[in-house]
Amino acid sequence: MCDSHNPIPRNERAQHDQEHTVWSRRSFLQALGIAGSGSLMLGGNVLSASSPSPLTSAIANAEGDGILILIRLSGGNDGLSTVIPIEQYDSYANARPNIYIPESKIIKLTDEFGIPSYMQALESLWGEGQFKAVHGVGYQNQSLSHFTGSDIYANTDLETTGFSGLNTGWMGRYFENIYPEYLINPPAAPAAVQIGNFGNLVFEGEETNYAFVTSNIDQLEEIAETGVQYNMDPQLYGDCMYSDQIRFLRGVANTTYEYSGVIHDAYERGQNEVEYQDNNFARQLALLARLIKGNLGTKVYMISMGGFDTHGNQPLAHERLMTNLSVAVNNFYEDLSFTQQDDKVLSMTFSEFGRRIFENGSNGTDHGKAAPTLFFGSGLQGSAFVGEHPSLESPNNRGNLEYTMDFRDLYATVLAEWLCVPIPLVEQHLLGHPYTPVNLGFNCSGVEFPDIAYDDEPHTPPTSGPDPDPLPELPAGDPAEGIVHMPFYPTEANPHIHLEMPFSAHVDVTLFNILGQKVATLYNEMLMGGSLDINVRDRVPRHLATGKYIYRISVRDQKMAKSLMVS
Repeated sequence: MCDSHNPIPRNERAQHDQEHTVWSRRSFLQALGIAGSGSLMLGGNVLSASSPSPLTSAIANAEGDGILILIRLSGGNDGLSTVIPIEQYDSYANARPNIYIPESKIIKLTDEFGIPSYMQALESLWGEGQFKAVHGVGYQNQSLSHFTGSDIYANTDLETTGFSGLNTGWMGRYFENIYPEYLINPPAAPAAVQIGNFGNLVFEGEETNYAFVTSNIDQLEEIAETGVQYNMDPQLYGDCMYSDQIRFLRGVANTTYEYSGVIHDAYERGQNEVEYQDNNFARQLALLARLIKGNLGTKVYMISMGGFDTHGNQPLAHERLMTNLSVAVNNFYEDLSFTQQDDKVLSMTFSEFGRRIFENGSNGTDHGKAAPTLFFGSGLQGSAFVGEHPSLESPNNRGNLEYTMDFRDLYATVLAEWLCVPIPLVEQHLLGHPYTPVNLGFNCSGVEFPDIAYDDEPHTPPTSGPDPDPLPELPAGDPAEGIVHMPFYPTEANPHIHLEMPFSAHVDVTLFNILGQKVATLYNEMLMGGSLDINVRDRVPRHLATGKYIYRISVRDQKMAKSLMVS
């Protein structure tokens, strides 16, 4: 039963339970690597090294040397148990008579806002100018679905509903544009690292999910030292009807080990100089500290903490979760300070939605909308509460806080001002969302920030508007601009490649397997403009095993790559 303040219909409960079933099934598929190009789950504390991406390639060559850590709070974090609006305390306590945090257990960071005493470990970061909280983060018509909400925060496509929505992530789109041949010609070191159970949609590109999943450092060391990979000799598979599929999956598994030695070397070079607590989240940050201190060179990391779907028994659950987060984050930055790298690492939390103002009948809260985003790191140049806190006096008809800060503005600010990605590219890969920077304390582009509220200066940021001037446009397209190429399938087992050339040029089309090994030359002639259809099986002189392949088109000094499936 739900509290009379906020009754939840029975059909909505059923939909919630069904969604969890679907969500788990999708996560399971991703964990197996079926949803991406190269994921393998070997157990233990999962480590995932993303392959080269346009985002991280751009970052590596940019002026800035900042590192970004994305902290996913899975399940929907309750913002009113994270940042407590002291100025609206009576409304807050009346809405939550059984689960509110008493004034005696609130740490007042300003006269207007505080944090629960169980987040006390963050008080020192606040005093050192390394903690900002942005109020009311969300988006228009926010979804209350775990599945859809997670997808929107990953793909930034507000039109996403259920299983329909853009299948690429805000970093994945950047990945493919600048480094389209990452499977064929990978860089010497990993560009992004994710610790978690499966590749997140954030890293999904048009062709593949860029997250490769393996296990802990000990497993990486064994692979790196022995060079053990799955044997690809087709004679070992005999007449098994699934031999092609097994060969394909083992090939995918082998690509997982591309960076094993590099990651292990960094892990060995870096040492933890702070004792972390013995819980999953703390171990993730301890591992990241060693990789960063070992100068791995990776600029983007993602870690996660589950358990925030607190429909029942929220006080105990949230206290445990946020205590672990607060202590681990404090230990992490103390650890980095020993090598003076704490000023180079920015951490930010995100969750698929917030939770409602009113408690339910199970000492919990149900799916809501806006919630705060927390930032950590000395690069913030001072602690503050940023933006306007949503009013508890005027929720919508479901008891939800309305958003006052578009999450895409935070993404854009981090990309442009912390990672130093050119603003036109930032807008392109946030699906055209106009750049509206938020003053978080760092500024790489040199743009002048609009006024933004700190503490008691209410301000609602624009959700749209003109581009801030004056930034130069990116250079015009490359010489291969206008070339169209795509795979198509007259039958499931007969893939073709369609190519349209707007000019005459010598064209080379080469087929590679998932390991980046050349399989065949499909075309190598002068093409006098117009269209060309290539029958892949007709051009390959030997049996083509089932699986995923990459074809590369070379025209003049330009190279373009895309994947296709052979069944």
